[in-house]
Amino acid sequence: MTALDCDVLVIGGGIVGMSTAYAITRAAPGTRVTVLEKEAGPARHQTGRNSGVIHSGIYYRPGSLKARFAVRGAAEMVKFCAEYGIPHEVTGKLIVATERSELPRLHGLVQRGRENGIPVRELGPAQIAEYEPWVRGLAAIHVGTTGVCDFGAVAARLARLAQDAGASVRYGAHVRTIGRRPSAVAVRTADGTVLRARALVNCAGLHCDRVARLAGDDPGMRIVPFRGEYYELVPSRASLVNGLVYPVPDPAFPFLGVHLTRGIDGGVHIGPNAVPALAREGYAWHTVRPQELAGTLAYPGSWRIARRHWRYGAGELRRSLSKRAFTDAVRRLLPDVTADDLIAAPAGVRAQAVLPDGTLVDDFLISQSPRIVHVLNAPSPAATASLPIGREVARRVLETLRTG
Repeated sequence: MTALDCDVLVIGGGIVGMSTAYAITRAAPGTRVTVLEKEAGPARHQTGRNSGVIHSGIYYRPGSLKARFAVRGAAEMVKFCAEYGIPHEVTGKLIVATERSELPRLHGLVQRGRENGIPVRELGPAQIAEYEPWVRGLAAIHVGTTGVCDFGAVAARLARLAQDAGASVRYGAHVRTIGRRPSAVAVRTADGTVLRARALVNCAGLHCDRVARLAGDDPGMRIVPFRGEYYELVPSRASLVNGLVYPVPDPAFPFLGVHLTRGIDGGVHIGPNAVPALAREGYAWHTVRPQELAGTLAYPGSWRIARRHWRYGAGELRRSLSKRAFTDAVRRLLPDVTADDLIAAPAGVRAQAVLPDGTLVDDFLISQSPRIVHVLNAPSPAATASLPIGREVARRVLETLRTG
């Protein structure tokens, strides 16, 4: 039998991949783990290109993985950041209804928060002003467990902790092929290196469905990338926002709407919207990868999303193409903002799993096949929930090692 290079290969060096490597080394010391990341460092995509919010878990269906892991993960993330000196702050946030039609959904969030064990306080207009003097709304709820942190720094620390425990992290290692035999899994990277392991974990984020197919598995879904575009307030106007302010989300769409986030650096990020990206890593309209775009357009689920949510999508597209329209969306929460107060900030891309019938997968999705664990849907709040997700993936892959 050919000698194995390690016990577990992890594809993907974002926060979920690094958390998985860390969790394996903690749960089973001595297990040989190698992380393969195609970029030159960790957290270059979803992890490092989001608003940095530690989510409370209030939005998610009680009993779902998102609800359980976000609630648990938020507390663990704050503790992890404090232990390792990573910038963070528990700011709390307001979810604000600006129209009467939103009030039933806001009350529904109160109930959902309580079912998920999250402390929630209901506010009237005068109480909103106590937290955020410049924000206007008919009613709001205050969620005290929400915060902000530097998730990129968290991923880098998890990588170092895993390495300190014996794991190997290889950057610039782009996996091109995967082969599977009864006793092992082998990968070949772009430079021709071949690595063999007893098991493999797919944490490839924006490319997780493609990696699953490389391994010979049918993931049953496809990643449809959505770009989230951000602005930030000019420094002289940052005092308009004290903490975090969110609109009441649309229950039909798993995006949280344009929100206001005072980050750990004191700057205020505003966004994101959600528009189709023209590449898996399409952080701007001019970034187009024809083969990837053709794959998205050929997928039946993409067209079914478009038909089902075209009104929502048209509004998002308008806000992407028109700064005035984006500003109008912000002014629903923050009436004193003008277009001159907003400056463009780096965009992110959400790796959203979509089923063939056009259903947007609304929970974390983890699947298994012989010797492989696939993380197939881990957009927000995956960064918040990354420590519990990592433990769950580690549990599954270690069970594979024991039984295989």
